Amino acid sequence: MLLRTLETGVVGAPMAGGPTSPELVAAVGEAGGLGFLAAGYLTAPQLASAIAEVWDASSRPFGVNLFVPAQANAYAVGPGELTGAERADAVAAYRETLGDDARSVGVEPGEPRPGDDDDWERKLDLVVRERVPLVSFTFGLPSTAVLGELRRAGIETVATVTDVDEAAAALGAGVDGLCLQGPEGGGHRGTLDPAKEPSASDLLDLVAAVRSQTDVPIVAGGGIATPERAAQVRAAGADAVQVGTALLLTPEAGTGLAYRRALADPSYERTAVTRAYSGRLARGLETEFLRRHDGHAPAAYPEVHHLTVPLRRASARAERSDLLALWAGSGWRSARPVPAATVVALLSH
Repeated sequence: MLLRTLETGVVGAPMAGGPTSPELVAAVGEAGGLGFLAAGYLTAPQLASAIAEVWDASSRPFGVNLFVPAQANAYAVGPGELTGAERADAVAAYRETLGDDARSVGVEPGEPRPGDDDDWERKLDLVVRERVPLVSFTFGLPSTAVLGELRRAGIETVATVTDVDEAAAALGAGVDGLCLQGPEGGGHRGTLDPAKEPSASDLLDLVAAVRSQTDVPIVAGGGIATPERAAQVRAAGADAVQVGTALLLTPEAGTGLAYRRALADPSYERTAVTRAYSGRLARGLETEFLRRHDGHAPAAYPEVHHLTVPLRRASARAERSDLLALWAGSGWRSARPVPAATVVALLSH
């Protein structure tokens, strides 16, 4: 499998919303790593264009990461998720709390768009048609039928999981490999149950526990910012390490100007995990927006995501960071404005 044949043992994380550009994916691949396009939030035509750009820029293999919508999630979700009128009421109440922030940048909160499936079926058709070498999944487990279709097309599959039980469920579904996500990573936690509190177990413990149960390829990520930490994660049993925050300041990344400035701004003192921006738990720099709204946001993805999109876009256009989702792992201070190849080499075997 690809994860076991990487020259460097480094995977570039799929960072949806812009940072993981086709140029970054190609650069990671050319440096001997494995880059992943982030299909989340893109339409199928936008993803098709991004795939074509990667193919044009590099002959190296790469992956595509897909968000699994709730209606396609084969994982047995627990009773904690809001549904029906209770969910709609919680989303409407949260929308009201966003009014002042939205008006401060000249917009209104977005519409919740319940049931949005992120163009799931068309994206699946696309990755099969394009014969993308590897497809990973976040936010849920696809059905065995979907995994079977990808396997028949010669496409390898990886599931993102956050604990041993989720890993077992993914293996039972028939994925070819696992992406183990530790608690220190930036961006969204890939819990298969959207209402579940992710495990706080150290990444090394998670890797060792899952490795003791399976011999499938494992890529592990979450707060990996130094060669020493990367070596520890591999020694615990991972075939490769996944890095995202370390790539945010590279020239190839699509990270916006306000985002880049915030990552280097000493006034940001810590990261925090919140549902305030999307309705799913995610780690980012602790902004005033996060502090104001963290306690009010319901576990309702993608509705909360759609509510905050206009605020975040307006903030980015104004080159203001205060309303942005500044996703970052615990090691964000180590990110440097150096080429992606330099980051890959630093964290390689």
